[in-house]
Amino acid sequence: MELPEKFVFWGSAGHAKVLADLILQKGSRLVAVFDNDPRTVSCLRDVPLFHGDDGFREWLAQQVSLDGVGAALAIGGAHGQDRQEIAHKLQAAGLRLPTLTHPSAVVARSVHHGIGNQILANAVVAADTSLGNGCIVNNSANVDHECRLGNGVHIAPGAVLCGCVTVMANAMVGAGAVILPRITIGAGAIVGAGAVVTRNVPAGTTVVGNPAKAIETH
Repeated sequence: MELPEKFVFWGSAGHAKVLADLILQKGSRLVAVFDNDPRTVSCLRDVPLFHGDDGFREWLAQQVSLDGVGAALAIGGAHGQDRQEIAHKLQAAGLRLPTLTHPSAVVARSVHHGIGNQILANAVVAADTSLGNGCIVNNSANVDHECRLGNGVHIAPGAVLCGCVTVMANAMVGAGAVILPRITIGAGAIVGAGAVVTRNVPAGTTVVGNPAKAIETH
């Protein structure tokens, strides 16, 4: 599907720079950035920054039409619930959140997409995988066949999900982690960078190491 001509982002940090480069390669341009932190300055030259809901309403009031304007969530890390809440806000205002796929990513035709996903440089998403809404499959991550990613999941750079892995809503798999086949990562769980997960991870649990062990429940 062709991307909108113009985009707005919610989030003004490094992830916004990554997405700005991606949409530029696709022929789109960034026209505004929103961020909840009033101390934040724009990380992108010549792109106006608006703060919080008041700033968003201010920008909306300036628009004659939202035709041809898309939105993306420039919020990485373990903030899946935040991404979902902001996505609902943007959609309610009439903005479309298309899936953004880097030209170097490999995505099987049988992949099922939700809304507002991001598949970044050199990532692989293999056959019959399902992604919910607001997921990030980051640079060089590998999501093998028949995996299931819930809403708000973030698969960090270089992480590997072997076949038939389930990652529940708002969980994060850290950089370089490996999840063995048929493992389930519970909702809101965090897999530390470089961990090797050999058994199911309960919801709200942080695991680290090889083999991965729980260090915290939140």
